[in-house]
Amino acid sequence: MSKVCLITGASAGIGRATALELLRAGHVVYGAARRMSKMDELRDAGGHSLAMDARDEADLARVVRTVLDEQGRIDVLINNAGTVLHGAAEDVPLEAARDQFQVNVFAPARLVQLALPAMRAQGSGRIVNVSSIGGVISLPFGAWYYASKHALEAYSDTLRMEVRPFGIDVVVIQPGIIKTEFEDQTAAQLREYSGGGPYGAMVEKMAGQAETGLAGGADPAVVAQAIRQVVEVDSPETRYAVGLHAEELLELNRTLPDREFDELVTRSIR
Repeated sequence: MSKVCLITGASAGIGRATALELLRAGHVVYGAARRMSKMDELRDAGGHSLAMDARDEADLARVVRTVLDEQGRIDVLINNAGTVLHGAAEDVPLEAARDQFQVNVFAPARLVQLALPAMRAQGSGRIVNVSSIGGVISLPFGAWYYASKHALEAYSDTLRMEVRPFGIDVVVIQPGIIKTEFEDQTAAQLREYSGGGPYGAMVEKMAGQAETGLAGGADPAVVAQAIRQVVEVDSPETRYAVGLHAEELLELNRTLPDREFDELVTRSIR
């Protein structure tokens, strides 16, 4: 059965792959993103494109209202839009940290608030929050990104318990290492915020890894296929870890003592 799906961050990477995957499966897809110039492929495939800046409250409200006005329902909300922020916790300005939380936590939460009344009225719905393995584990020089994803996961857990009585599912997607443009600015951010200070030597090693390290990452299609499964199955799992090293890193984090895990993930930058 065809579902009406709204996905944010649909202009590239996981969002674009997911939008196209859902269109191929016969669903009605609305893709929202800032970069409308990159939405031609979605439109050509039969999808609807909507301009949206996750920092703009009016944009969030307009996007949800447009889908409801045109389709009369929202069956699936996929909160995929996000940004990444790298630098030592000591160095990153709090203004940048607040922006990270606005895009990665508060915008998804606001879209949920806007979509839930319609989902409750129709007695069904599915909210898919794209987190990361970084919603469970943490690595050096990404404190605010990991904090935002940890927050999104905790928010999703509470939300799941609250809305289940109304026939609404909440699912978290935890991608591992994926080949997208998402991390393209990592090296530049690391050097900008922390390249010249006491963390400089470690930062330079990590920046070098960031410039070459995603070549072996999984294709965004593996995440898109997992999200399609969530959209279509009768009773989805609460979490799906997908992509390169996702399951392995989560298992190591579960089983190793904290200091052993710290040693493992910092060895290459010391």
